This record gives sequence, structure tokens and C-alpha cells, in this order.
Amino acid sequence: MSDQLSPKPDIPEDAVRRLREMRGGDGKKGLFTSDLSISEFLLVKEAGFDPVGLVIGSSIYHIGLQIANYRQNQELQVLSQAMYQARELAMSRMEEEADALGADGIVGVRLDINRYEWGQGLAEFMAVGTAVRSQQGSMRTPKNKPFTSDLSGQDFWTLLQAGYAPLALVMGSCVYHVAHQGLGQWMRSVGQNQEMPNFTQALYDARELAMERMQTEAQEVSAEGIVGAQIRESNHGWGSHVIEFFSVGTAVKPTKADHRIAPPQLVLSLDQ
Repeated sequence: MSDQLSPKPDIPEDAVRRLREMRGGDGKKGLFTSDLSISEFLLVKEAGFDPVGLVIGSSIYHIGLQIANYRQNQELQVLSQAMYQARELAMSRMEEEADALGADGIVGVRLDINRYEWGQGLAEFMAVGTAVRSQQGSMRTPKNKPFTSDLSGQDFWTLLQAGYAPLALVMGSCVYHVAHQGLGQWMRSVGQNQEMPNFTQALYDARELAMERMQTEAQEVSAEGIVGAQIRESNHGWGSHVIEFFSVGTAVKPTKADHRIAPPQLVLSLDQ
């Protein structure tokens, strides 16, 4: 592996300089950075991987405007697309940094959204994780890209011990407008215990769209399944009736036919 780090078009100069220092070369010893806890760091090492650096991807994105029908449940596709594309840009830049370090994958990936006072509709999408390199052989994906995963160091170790490997962090997004109640609906529900079918169906539909898109991503990388799946709900300042449903998890594949699961062990905490 060459000690020289070729500049990447989406990586700032300062980041390239930081990555060069972590990678080492020219008689200098490499230095890794990591957001792993001490326990995670040791378990990642025990699993046969070396942390090589904290990798970051960022995209400041302008989220467009879409007007919804006041009385209709509907997906706001312009906003769904914006939220998905912005995260994809951040993820791809994080992967570029991992590539530049010669990493096999990224563990503990976090996807954050930050808002600043530069203007309404602007948000920074950030992807952060620790790039790792296998001590024996390559663990890169079939497309020769670093695998991505939001698993903790403990979960990463457990997954590998059981004969599975992470493939990719897969996600699905759906921004949905929940219709407002009419005056008649509101009057009929006052003082009554009853289901609100309009709201129930809206949230059900939105979650299903997000989940379906996450599963499609997993199928595209030929995964056996998804572990650690989460469904997050956020408003992002769009108003009380517009919600983003974001599903995310780690797509995995088997690495051997027999899966020996270690029996659970009792752990007693010494904390008071």
C-alpha cells in the first residue's frame, strides 16, 4: 500500500492532510483517531481489526419547499428525496475518507443533522464513524468499497463471532403530511375514547414506505437480513403535521455455514 494519499475531489485539503498524518509514511509512524470507547476499541482489536482513523462526511443541503393538501394524507416526495440525497452525500464522503486510509470498513456510524442560523431550509448532514482495517485478508464489499455499519464495537465483535459480517448501512426516508381534522371530526371526538383512523393510517403508511426503502437497499447489496433496525421520527421544523420517518440498520451476510452462538454469560455490575 502506497504511503502517498491522492487528493479526492470531495475531501477538503485540511482533511487530506489529517488523513496523511494518520496513515503515516515518510519515516513517520501512523496515528489513528477513534470515537470508540475503551471496551469497543479492545473488542474491535480482538475481532481482528485495527482502527485506522475517525472518518467524516458532511453535506450542507438546501431542502426545497412542497405544499401539501391541508385535508390529505400524502408523502412529500420533494422533501423525502432531499433528506435521502443529503445523507447519501455525507455517507459517500465518509466512505471516501475510509478509502483514502485503506480501510476495510467503518463501524459505529452516526448520522446527524445540524441546523444553523444561515437561513431557513438549510441543514448540515453529517456521517461519522471509525474506519477499521482487517488484520487478515480483506473485508471490503464485492464492489470493493468499505463496509459501513452503525453497530457498536461490542455488537460488531459478537456478529463476527457468530459467523456474520456487515455489508452496508441501509436506510429509507419518507417525509409525510398528516391531514388535519375537519371541524366535524373534531366535534365528534370531543370527550370520546376512540381511534383516530386518519392519523393511524397516515403514520402506518409513512413508516411502511421508510421500511420498504431500507429493505430495498439491503436487497441491492445481496444481504441476508438487517440487524439493529431503528425507525426514527423527526419534525425538522416543517410544522406540526409534517414528519420524517427514517429507518436505518446494518445489512449483514453469513461468512460460514455453521453459526455457533456463544451462550450468554452473567455480568454483575460493580456500580453503586
